[in-house]
Amino acid sequence: MTTLSETDALDGLRDALGQLKDRESVARRLLEASAKHSFDPDQELDWEAPFEDGKWFWPPELVSLYGTPLWRRMSEEQRLLLSRHEAAALASLGIWFELILMQLLVRHIYDKSATSAHVRYALTEIEDECRHSKMFARVIARSGTPWYPVGRVHQALGRVFKTVSTTPGSFTATLLGEEVLDWMQRLTFPDERVQPLIRGVTRIHVIEEARHVRYAREELRRQMMTAPRWSQEFTRVSSGEFARMFSVAFVNPEVYTNVGLDRREAVAQVRASAHRREVMQQGAKKLTDFLDDIGVLRGPGRRLWRSSGLLA
Repeated sequence: MTTLSETDALDGLRDALGQLKDRESVARRLLEASAKHSFDPDQELDWEAPFEDGKWFWPPELVSLYGTPLWRRMSEEQRLLLSRHEAAALASLGIWFELILMQLLVRHIYDKSATSAHVRYALTEIEDECRHSKMFARVIARSGTPWYPVGRVHQALGRVFKTVSTTPGSFTATLLGEEVLDWMQRLTFPDERVQPLIRGVTRIHVIEEARHVRYAREELRRQMMTAPRWSQEFTRVSSGEFARMFSVAFVNPEVYTNVGLDRREAVAQVRASAHRREVMQQGAKKLTDFLDDIGVLRGPGRRLWRSSGLLA
């Protein structure tokens, strides 16, 4: 893979979003932000406080069945229970995704200078993701719900993806996993209807993930300008397929069984829900606009993104 020198960046190489920024300068700013705004969830959050009666574990409008005929038939208690299980399922999905991300980051820096700010920030991000995964695991245990692993097919596809992914494909997938959940969490942490512990978890995640998104966006812009043509085309297709996989895995159908609902009926109603489709597309819009601007959403890949339900 060809790489863009810092001299080229400073000489004004541009994409549709403007001049490319110096890789080391971006990393140094992110390292400074990390030093000022990083958290230890074990110390920052009150893990022993009891949950408050009548409060949600996820904003009701973001619960998958919201607005469906089945939702209207559910009791308030059952709706609250579903939000508890869906929050646990999303935390489980987050752990799965972050384990993939950490492996992709290690691959990215494997042959780069260990003394560079770019590599030091990647290692800092891996530290963040380790804490996040432990935080998500702890909130699942504290919620008294099962761990919701992705299915065997998605586990296998995840192994394939992290093995064959191109560098730009890796950063595209990183943004997909981070930005949709980030949009939802930005609605969650200020919402006083939601349990304080969940709000605290999402607040920490939003603050630290903002740096990860910046790092991934800047690197993806660089990669889409400098990677070989075959790598760019493979990225377009593989990212579209990952979007399809991600959208299916977003809510584990086992949550419906565990709250006493008919699984098939619930899945069918979620798939038919215009509200749910709008939520997912709105959550992905900032990302899909960015990917469109830098040339990822082209050709067959765009059709795959549209079939995922994340792109209108």
